[in-house]
Amino acid sequence: MLKDQTMSVVLDGSPLKAMQSSHTHTAQPALSAQELSQEIKSFISGVDTVQGRKLSVREHARCAVRLLRSVPACRGAVLEHLRGVYDEHVSAFLHNLETEGDASSGVSSNLEDIIQEVHGVLSEFIRLNPRAWAPLVSAWAVDLLGQLSSKHAGRRVAPHSSSLNELLQLWMSCAATRSLMEAYSQCLAAMLAWCPDACVDALLDTSVQHSPHFDWVVAHIGSAFPGTIISRVLACGLKDFCSHGAKEQGLMVMGVDKGSRVPKIGSVVGILGHLAVHHSDSIRKELLRMFQESLSPSSPLSPTSSSTSWESSPQLRRAAVPFLLQLAAMSPNLFGAVSAELVELLRPPVLLQLQALLQGLPREELDNMLGLAVHLISQSPSGGSRVLRFLADTATPASVIISGPTPSPHEGVREGCDRLLQMLLLHLHKLVFNRSDGAEVNPHHPASSQPKRVIPFLEELQSHVGELSAETLRLERKRHLWLHQLLCLLSVYGGPSIATEALCQLLTQAHNPEELALAWQLHTTLSSCMVGLIHAAVARCVAQIHAHTLGPKQLRQLLLNLAAAIQSQDEEKRGAVGVQSSMAIQLGSAVSGHLHDFGPLLLHGDPAVSHATVRLLSCSPLPRTSSPAHLLLLSRAAVTHFFLALRRRGESGKVGRDGGQAVEAVNCSVLLLSRFAAYSTLTLKAVLQQLVEGALHKGNAGLFGGQIADMSGAPLPSPSVSPDIGASLLDINCRFGTTVNFSGSVWSVFHAGVIGKGLKVRTDTQLTDPLGVMQNVQTLLAVVIQCCSSSGLNGSVTGSRPPSDPDEPLPINAEAAKVVAVTMVENVCPDVANGELSWPPEEHARTTVERDIHIRRCFEAHPVLFPLLQVVAAGRPALCYCSAVLRGLLATLLAHWEASREVLSTDSPWHLQASCLLVSCMGEGQLLPPVLANVHEAFPHLTPFEVRLLLLAVWEYVRGNGPMPQKFVFSSEKGLFCRDFSRDGDVARYVAPIHSVLHKNIDRLGHLCWRFQL
Repeated sequence: MLKDQTMSVVLDGSPLKAMQSSHTHTAQPALSAQELSQEIKSFISGVDTVQGRKLSVREHARCAVRLLRSVPACRGAVLEHLRGVYDEHVSAFLHNLETEGDASSGVSSNLEDIIQEVHGVLSEFIRLNPRAWAPLVSAWAVDLLGQLSSKHAGRRVAPHSSSLNELLQLWMSCAATRSLMEAYSQCLAAMLAWCPDACVDALLDTSVQHSPHFDWVVAHIGSAFPGTIISRVLACGLKDFCSHGAKEQGLMVMGVDKGSRVPKIGSVVGILGHLAVHHSDSIRKELLRMFQESLSPSSPLSPTSSSTSWESSPQLRRAAVPFLLQLAAMSPNLFGAVSAELVELLRPPVLLQLQALLQGLPREELDNMLGLAVHLISQSPSGGSRVLRFLADTATPASVIISGPTPSPHEGVREGCDRLLQMLLLHLHKLVFNRSDGAEVNPHHPASSQPKRVIPFLEELQSHVGELSAETLRLERKRHLWLHQLLCLLSVYGGPSIATEALCQLLTQAHNPEELALAWQLHTTLSSCMVGLIHAAVARCVAQIHAHTLGPKQLRQLLLNLAAAIQSQDEEKRGAVGVQSSMAIQLGSAVSGHLHDFGPLLLHGDPAVSHATVRLLSCSPLPRTSSPAHLLLLSRAAVTHFFLALRRRGESGKVGRDGGQAVEAVNCSVLLLSRFAAYSTLTLKAVLQQLVEGALHKGNAGLFGGQIADMSGAPLPSPSVSPDIGASLLDINCRFGTTVNFSGSVWSVFHAGVIGKGLKVRTDTQLTDPLGVMQNVQTLLAVVIQCCSSSGLNGSVTGSRPPSDPDEPLPINAEAAKVVAVTMVENVCPDVANGELSWPPEEHARTTVERDIHIRRCFEAHPVLFPLLQVVAAGRPALCYCSAVLRGLLATLLAHWEASREVLSTDSPWHLQASCLLVSCMGEGQLLPPVLANVHEAFPHLTPFEVRLLLLAVWEYVRGNGPMPQKFVFSSEKGLFCRDFSRDGDVARYVAPIHSVLHKNIDRLGHLCWRFQL
């Protein structure tokens, strides 16, 4: 509030008018020559010439005032004497405050009227003749204010120099200092029209001499005359800068005292710093105006312009830009206020003007300017990214990539920015590695152990790592080299967190091997001072995946880049050991520790993301140890993705799209499943079980030519072929005779149709894509066989014993085939007990007729069951565990051929095919001797009754020689389990029906007789 009152005093001038009027009314007549002589003698000697006594301070001061009023020529001596009067009043004022006395009593009361009288006289002189009195009084007042502020700065009641508001309140409550402040304000107001520089120059000189105790004066004057003070302070500082030279100023920034006199630029910085609190916008505009005026061509002075204006001096215009650089270097706040708009001003025309201005500077001065510019940029707390973009855009050579509607910069301008950017990188390198003072960083110690040096430019860039990485990956001639080097420095400066983010950004945004190589170059540079960077980067990528911060395209690109990096291990295996291959090993190790985090992405809604995931997982090394829960989750996700990949491959073929990606996804999925199966016994069982269950699932049945079946296993007809006939199932079941009581207390209801409506309509489903179904079945069999043939860890696909012939298929592992067999039995007929291996007599099969029909319907609905049976048969003795399924299927086939009234077996194509495949599988699994295993070759040439006779012989043999795994012995020569049929007794009695059928049909089966010789 006191400050506001003081402002009103200065601007309104009411106290001044009061003093002037008081002085006018009390003025006495002019003194005679004798009286003047006595006054002069009294003033000089300090003794009353009339009474002969010593004058008191008050009387001596009144004598000085009378001389000042009557003899203007002695004003210098009078003003010098009044310095002591003012100092006496200030001392008494502060003493009273320290002793908690009344400031209006004592010595202060005796001198305050003198202070008012002096102020009134000076004000009247300034008002009547400002050109003569204003420069003198302003210099005296401001110098006295500086002396008083410095002399009494250490008093107990004087606040610290940094407490500007408290200092201002203290001094403005003192009559002496308030009087001096008002006198100076009056002088400055009078001199604004014709000579403001002298007044401001005196203010600057005093500020330099008595700073920081004089800052309150500058702050008060600047607040009262902001526009004048800001512009004149800058003008005076520019003149002083030009007179002392830029070299001396540069040494001052570095902390070297050049000469005995401190330049005024330090005071300029302090004054503008104080004014920036309330007048920052005015300061910003004035600084930008000075920059623009210094570049524009010289223009004739306007009538209102001062002859001392700096714009009219070519020398001052050339020094304006170095002066502004020096000013910004000494005050980061001033630089921050103008840096944003300054970059916007630097358009091609302005750059050309700036180049023309700087070309005339000496080499040493130009180097100093570039050093200052580099220092400014490195210490800039804000706008660093904008400055960097401007420098990179301007310094980048013209190319096809960036040349567009905007014209390329002038070659000289480009070379200048190029040099500035390189100097900036070198300076940042020294700062980051603490080499500015000669200290070197030990590369074997982490950066965190080195003393941290705050670099505002890099601090601000830490929030723009993503943008900097994107600009680096544009690969534009020199530009990406500069930005990559800056990214390395930023990573070292920011520590592991920024380095990890930078590497993660490069891995996410790279789109080709050339761009991905920049990530390896970054790691190579940082690996000497940071440990575990790749593992940290992968962990950060996983965290982003969990946080869903990456879009589908970014996620896909990240996964593809990781896969491409890991696949570069092949170069090392081929002998090309290098940095990239060693990095690939580290990356593979890091990814293997997060397989359970990448696994769920196999089921991502975007096919491109799931394809990239399976590509990554198929080439990533598997961890040495992993929890069973993670392994089971990965196995389930991989199997589910396998069936999705099969479906997408079929859809891409239907719509005519390029199926290359879909085919690659299937191949990668097959490789992933085989590697999972080879990892451990747990994963082998899980993969095989889920493959079989998935193939038989109703959602995947169509992929393998199957149909959706009901609970009984019968295929569900489509509504178009089974119209509603209006029959009620409840009414039919309530009628007498619709149920049959089978032996064993098994009650079942079989519906072949509705009485009076005929039999159920048999629906022969036509495959829409038989080639696709065949391809899917082959792919399923390939992956099952690979899983059953693999052993070892980490994807080394080898059999238990490698075949001698390379074209010979790998042997099927018996335990793996057993898993497939047990899974098939559980899904085809869940109520079968594991111990049901032996076969009962054929007539006893009627007790399981319902189960047998269910088994036959499952085989009808899922044609893929027969190929899976063939795989099980190849892994002897695993087929023994399918005994219940084989028995049920064979029982239904016997019942069909017995009831069939067709002429030839070929009239029942499905049953004929099922009979042939069943006997073939039993022969491959060595449940039948060779002579019985070959009977299926004669089935197409026989009648249904004869087929039944041969199948009945098969039944009797299996019943008499049960399919027990104990009958199989491992053969070390073949690497397989084999069965010795010579221990099972005479086979001849089972062959008699076969020979009888052969003799009866010798004309058609003569060529097969040799196949049934014992």
